[in-house]
Amino acid sequence: MIVPGLSRVMFAPLATLLFLSLNCLAVVSAKIGTLHRRQYFYVGQSYVGQGNSSIADGQMYVEHLIPAKVSQPFPLMMIHGHDMTGTNFLNTPDGRTGWADYFLSKGYEVYLVDQPARGRSPYQRDIDGITSTNTTFIVESRFTAPERFKLWRQASLHTQWPGNGSMGDAVFDHFFASTTPSLESDITTAEKVKAAGSKLLDQIGPVILLVHSQSGQHGWLLGDARPSLIKGLISIEPKGPPFIEAVFSNTPSRKFGLTDIPVTYSPPITSAADLGPVAVSNDSFTCFQQRSPPRKLINLAQVPVLMVTSEASYHAVYDDCSVQFLQQAGVSVEHARLPDLGIHGNGHMMFMEKNNLQIAEDVLEKWISKTIHH
Repeated sequence: MIVPGLSRVMFAPLATLLFLSLNCLAVVSAKIGTLHRRQYFYVGQSYVGQGNSSIADGQMYVEHLIPAKVSQPFPLMMIHGHDMTGTNFLNTPDGRTGWADYFLSKGYEVYLVDQPARGRSPYQRDIDGITSTNTTFIVESRFTAPERFKLWRQASLHTQWPGNGSMGDAVFDHFFASTTPSLESDITTAEKVKAAGSKLLDQIGPVILLVHSQSGQHGWLLGDARPSLIKGLISIEPKGPPFIEAVFSNTPSRKFGLTDIPVTYSPPITSAADLGPVAVSNDSFTCFQQRSPPRKLINLAQVPVLMVTSEASYHAVYDDCSVQFLQQAGVSVEHARLPDLGIHGNGHMMFMEKNNLQIAEDVLEKWISKTIHH
């Protein structure tokens, strides 16, 4: 029996308590991100003789995140850049949710890897070769505070890093602590990622592949090796430009165009020299492209590509050259220049910056929906 009057006294506080509890739950949920399960495994190892026994080498750590409700047909597979690990995409250095959480919230499964010989993928000193690590100067001047150093024309436009981007700032210190030694040899790295990545695709594919910076060439290699298992390739400021370094040096590099190791061309090449290269003026920067008639990247041409370039990164100097090279080789590329889309102030580490979720929503997910889920 409910006593008149007493019910109002008791239920009003209960209603208030329920309201506060729901609001607290929302706040907690916002902090911890999307509900999901987590698994991990390794792929790609081989056994190498060591004295009278063997050790494992070449294995790649894979972290599999599964949302409570999977609603998308293809998972995302994300590969980090130089000196980085798969933690790049989990959350930002100042504690906000990252791109992995954003895509989990949209119903995608997500696979994050640590490149072989990096992070949670074991490094074997006597097999894998020399490693090196970026200094604070390189990280500050190229990634977190380029506006202070102005090493390229667009650097002064950088505004989106969460903090002042310098050593001693809490956000910078947290980010810099996450950097790890990387193999110095781009050729060795490419061979290892191609081998382990191909096995991973065979195991989990098909996927939407997202790569960044150094792993840009791994995207082209995996697209060439397993075109039927990559439904779309999102390349965030991939390593480039074709055939040569830029901005910080002008040494020859990537002799197969955008890769350090061979990819499939038609007509076939007998050596990298068959590709050219020839100089082509591109605004204020000189690109190098194939000589005419250009050979086609016949496998990679089966994969739709989105390349994303920010406003203030050093990639704003030359990503157009990489796009032109791919298009010349018959690859379908959509180039999203963030300032053209009204998204300003970003640098090379856009997925960590203050507007990271706007980029995921307005650029990446929009392209996936239009290109893959149409």
